[in-house]
Amino acid sequence: MKIAICPGSFDPITKGHLDIIARATTLFDKVIVLVAVNPSKRCSFTAEERLDMIRRSTTQMERVEVDTFSGLLADYVDQVGACAIVKGLRAVSDFEYEFQLVMANRKLHNKAETIFLTTASEYMFLSSSFVKELAEFGGNIADFVPAEIVGDIMERLGKS
Repeated sequence: MKIAICPGSFDPITKGHLDIIARATTLFDKVIVLVAVNPSKRCSFTAEERLDMIRRSTTQMERVEVDTFSGLLADYVDQVGACAIVKGLRAVSDFEYEFQLVMANRKLHNKAETIFLTTASEYMFLSSSFVKELAEFGGNIADFVPAEIVGDIMERLGKS
Protein backbone atom coordinates (compact mmCIF):
# COMPACT_ATOMS: atom_id res chain seq x y z
CA MET A 1 0.00 0.00 0.00
CA LYS A 2 1.39 3.40 -1.01
CA ILE A 3 0.89 5.89 1.81
CA ALA A 4 1.43 9.64 1.50
CA ILE A 5 1.51 12.27 4.22
CA CYS A 6 0.08 15.76 3.67
CA PRO A 7 1.55 17.69 6.61
CA GLY A 8 0.67 21.19 7.70
CA SER A 9 -0.69 23.33 10.47
CA PHE A 10 -4.12 23.65 8.81
CA ASP A 11 -5.03 26.60 11.05
CA PRO A 12 -7.66 26.43 9.54
CA ILE A 13 -7.93 24.11 6.55
CA THR A 14 -8.80 25.95 3.32
CA LYS A 15 -10.21 24.99 -0.05
CA GLY A 16 -6.65 25.21 -1.37
CA HIS A 17 -5.58 22.52 1.12
CA LEU A 18 -8.55 20.38 0.10
CA ASP A 19 -7.59 20.71 -3.56
CA ILE A 20 -4.11 19.31 -2.84
CA ILE A 21 -5.47 16.53 -0.58
CA ALA A 22 -8.09 15.44 -3.15
CA ARG A 23 -5.50 15.31 -5.92
CA ALA A 24 -3.13 13.32 -3.70
CA THR A 25 -5.83 10.67 -3.26
CA THR A 26 -5.66 9.99 -6.99
CA LEU A 27 -1.95 9.16 -6.68
CA PHE A 28 -1.78 7.12 -3.47
CA ASP A 29 -3.69 4.31 -1.77
CA LYS A 30 -3.94 6.24 1.49
CA VAL A 31 -3.36 9.91 2.28
CA ILE A 32 -2.80 10.94 5.88
CA VAL A 33 -3.53 14.59 6.54
CA LEU A 34 -1.13 15.30 9.37
CA VAL A 35 -1.72 18.21 11.71
CA ALA A 36 1.78 19.21 12.72
CA VAL A 37 2.03 20.45 16.28
CA ASN A 38 4.74 23.08 16.48
CA PRO A 39 5.11 24.59 19.98
CA SER A 40 6.82 27.69 18.55
CA LYS A 41 3.86 28.47 16.28
CA ARG A 42 0.89 30.28 17.78
CA CYS A 43 -2.28 28.78 16.33
CA SER A 44 -5.83 30.09 16.53
CA PHE A 45 -7.25 26.59 16.91
CA THR A 46 -6.08 23.69 19.06
CA ALA A 47 -4.75 20.55 17.42
CA GLU A 48 -7.97 18.75 18.39
CA GLU A 49 -10.11 21.49 16.82
CA ARG A 50 -8.05 21.38 13.62
CA LEU A 51 -8.37 17.57 13.47
CA ASP A 52 -12.14 17.89 13.84
CA MET A 53 -12.40 20.56 11.14
CA ILE A 54 -10.33 18.47 8.73
CA ARG A 55 -12.36 15.33 9.42
CA ARG A 56 -15.62 17.18 8.77
CA SER A 57 -14.16 18.70 5.59
CA THR A 58 -12.88 15.41 4.14
CA THR A 59 -15.77 13.03 4.90
CA GLN A 60 -16.47 12.61 1.17
CA MET A 61 -12.85 11.74 0.36
CA GLU A 62 -12.09 8.04 0.33
CA ARG A 63 -8.69 6.88 1.52
CA VAL A 64 -8.09 9.97 3.68
CA GLU A 65 -7.13 9.67 7.32
CA VAL A 66 -6.42 12.51 9.73
CA ASP A 67 -3.80 12.42 12.46
CA THR A 68 -1.63 14.68 14.58
CA PHE A 69 2.02 14.49 15.54
CA SER A 70 4.32 16.65 17.62
CA GLY A 71 7.71 15.26 16.62
CA LEU A 72 9.86 15.22 13.53
CA LEU A 73 8.00 14.58 10.29
CA ALA A 74 10.71 12.08 9.31
CA ASP A 75 9.89 10.03 12.42
CA TYR A 76 6.18 10.01 11.60
CA VAL A 77 6.89 8.98 7.99
CA ASP A 78 8.94 6.07 9.36
CA GLN A 79 6.27 5.16 11.93
CA VAL A 80 3.46 4.80 9.34
CA GLY A 81 5.59 3.48 6.48
CA ALA A 82 4.82 6.32 4.10
CA CYS A 83 6.55 6.50 0.74
CA ALA A 84 5.83 10.18 0.07
CA ILE A 85 5.28 13.59 1.58
CA VAL A 86 2.87 15.72 -0.45
CA LYS A 87 3.14 19.50 -0.27
CA GLY A 88 1.16 22.17 -2.07
CA LEU A 89 2.85 25.10 -3.77
CA ARG A 90 1.22 28.42 -4.54
CA ALA A 91 4.21 30.47 -5.67
CA VAL A 92 7.97 30.39 -6.13
CA SER A 93 8.38 31.77 -2.61
CA ASP A 94 6.67 28.62 -1.26
CA PHE A 95 9.20 26.49 -3.11
CA GLU A 96 12.21 28.20 -1.50
CA TYR A 97 10.94 27.44 2.01
CA GLU A 98 9.71 23.94 1.17
CA PHE A 99 12.98 23.06 -0.55
CA GLN A 100 14.87 23.63 2.72
CA LEU A 101 12.47 21.27 4.50
CA VAL A 102 12.85 18.65 1.75
CA MET A 103 16.62 18.66 2.09
CA ALA A 104 16.41 18.33 5.89
CA ASN A 105 13.83 15.53 5.69
CA ARG A 106 15.88 13.73 3.05
CA LYS A 107 18.87 13.80 5.39
CA LEU A 108 16.76 12.45 8.28
CA HIS A 109 14.73 9.93 6.26
CA ASN A 110 15.79 9.19 2.72
CA LYS A 111 13.17 6.53 1.95
CA ALA A 112 10.26 8.93 1.34
CA GLU A 113 10.06 11.25 -1.64
CA THR A 114 8.58 14.72 -1.44
CA ILE A 115 5.99 15.45 -4.11
CA PHE A 116 5.01 19.04 -4.90
CA LEU A 117 1.56 19.73 -6.34
CA THR A 118 0.78 23.20 -7.58
CA THR A 119 -2.50 24.48 -6.32
CA ALA A 120 -5.39 25.23 -8.63
CA SER A 121 -5.18 28.77 -10.01
CA GLU A 122 -8.26 29.94 -8.10
CA TYR A 123 -6.46 29.20 -4.80
CA MET A 124 -2.99 30.57 -5.58
CA PHE A 125 -3.48 33.56 -3.29
CA LEU A 126 -5.21 31.63 -0.52
CA SER A 127 -3.65 30.91 2.87
CA SER A 128 -4.87 30.16 6.37
CA SER A 129 -3.46 33.54 7.46
CA PHE A 130 -5.57 35.29 4.82
CA VAL A 131 -8.70 33.46 5.98
CA LYS A 132 -8.05 34.35 9.63
CA GLU A 133 -7.44 38.02 8.86
CA LEU A 134 -10.56 38.22 6.71
CA ALA A 135 -12.63 36.59 9.46
CA GLU A 136 -11.20 38.92 12.11
CA PHE A 137 -12.41 41.90 10.07
CA GLY A 138 -15.85 40.35 9.65
CA GLY A 139 -15.38 39.44 5.98
CA ASN A 140 -17.15 36.63 4.17
CA ILE A 141 -14.89 33.54 4.19
CA ALA A 142 -17.39 31.15 2.57
CA ASP A 143 -15.54 31.04 -0.77
CA PHE A 144 -12.26 30.13 0.90
CA VAL A 145 -13.01 27.38 3.43
CA PRO A 146 -15.30 24.33 3.45
CA ALA A 147 -18.91 25.16 4.36
CA GLU A 148 -18.70 22.69 7.26
CA ILE A 149 -16.28 24.91 9.18
CA VAL A 150 -17.28 28.51 8.33
CA GLY A 151 -19.22 28.74 11.60
CA ASP A 152 -16.30 27.44 13.69
CA ILE A 153 -13.95 30.04 12.25
CA MET A 154 -16.35 32.97 12.51
CA GLU A 155 -17.31 32.02 16.06
CA ARG A 156 -13.66 32.06 17.12
CA LEU A 157 -12.30 34.92 15.03
CA GLY A 158 -15.17 36.96 13.62
CA LYS A 159 -16.45 40.21 14.98
CA SER A 160 -19.40 39.81 17.31
